[in-house]
Amino acid sequence: MKLSMFKFNLPKELLAEHPAKNREDARMMVVERATGKISHKKFKDVINYFDDGDVLMLNDTKVFPARMYGNKEKTGAKIEVFLLRELNAESRLWDVLVDPARKIRIGNKLYFGPDDSLVAEVIDNTTSRGRTLRFLYDGSYEEFRKILYDLGETPLPKYIKRAAEPEDTERYQTVFAKNEGAVAAPTAGLHFSRELLKRLEIKGVQFAPLTLHIGLGTFRTVEVEDLTKHKTESEEVLISSDTCKIVNAAKDKKKRVCAVGTTVMRAIETSVSTTGHLNPYVGWTNKFIFPPYDFSIANCMITNFHMPESTLLMMVSAFGGYDLITKAYKEAIKEKYRFYSYGDVMLII
Repeated sequence: MKLSMFKFNLPKELLAEHPAKNREDARMMVVERATGKISHKKFKDVINYFDDGDVLMLNDTKVFPARMYGNKEKTGAKIEVFLLRELNAESRLWDVLVDPARKIRIGNKLYFGPDDSLVAEVIDNTTSRGRTLRFLYDGSYEEFRKILYDLGETPLPKYIKRAAEPEDTERYQTVFAKNEGAVAAPTAGLHFSRELLKRLEIKGVQFAPLTLHIGLGTFRTVEVEDLTKHKTESEEVLISSDTCKIVNAAKDKKKRVCAVGTTVMRAIETSVSTTGHLNPYVGWTNKFIFPPYDFSIANCMITNFHMPESTLLMMVSAFGGYDLITKAYKEAIKEKYRFYSYGDVMLII
């Protein structure tokens, strides 16, 4: 498979700037792999595709307010700082991205907050835009984290040109978010409301949570035509034994096991036994899935509509079949489905 096979023209007006008014009111395209049939529904209709004993696998990672703005010492230049991951809690060390990066060198200090109350020093360069910061704060860890929360804002994707709004704090987070550590939301899960989850539960559908902390590597641009040469950045994964029991029992009973999102699919395909069952896992994954690929666990998938040439589109094409997903995306554009993080959704069965 070549990168150019995943290129298509996406009208800018189809990039969703805001979420649907109600989570479950997003439009849903249903793609049937066996027949090639494509139908158009609302996401709340998803309940009609699942029965007693079926399993929905959910990524319960929680997004933290990772985007901050500071000022460079002396010049006062405004610098965006995107928190990627905490390296050392005791030393207040963080991996970050800075923009504009050309202005930020080792030894520079950045000041945050209306009264410059939080100071960080650049102690290392990691990539062209990457830096390691040491926050100079002597208070307790709890106080420090509260300050980061107060100063940070919801890390909306860059394609959304507007500033983060109060509703984004809730809407760019799944209702089942639990374990903090992501810098981007597992967007397929954004369509579930608490009411819809309860209706599914009453119907007998089981939920199997796992955690994959989404980093910016998920959205890293593919820059090689030969996909076998693309490398993805690692993301932290936790799959519990309880989740494995739920999934493996459903799989053995030939029930529907649905991966809600590409992050769930990456996580479960990272930890598969020789018998095709899911194993407990605590660690990291840099798994990159593109066609052709034999999936071991899920037989169903819920996913948003993704950007051209993205690794997410490549995985969906591997699961749904390249020709069928290409056809589905053409229809999505024709029918004016909304794309990307706040966009509409596809159910592949």
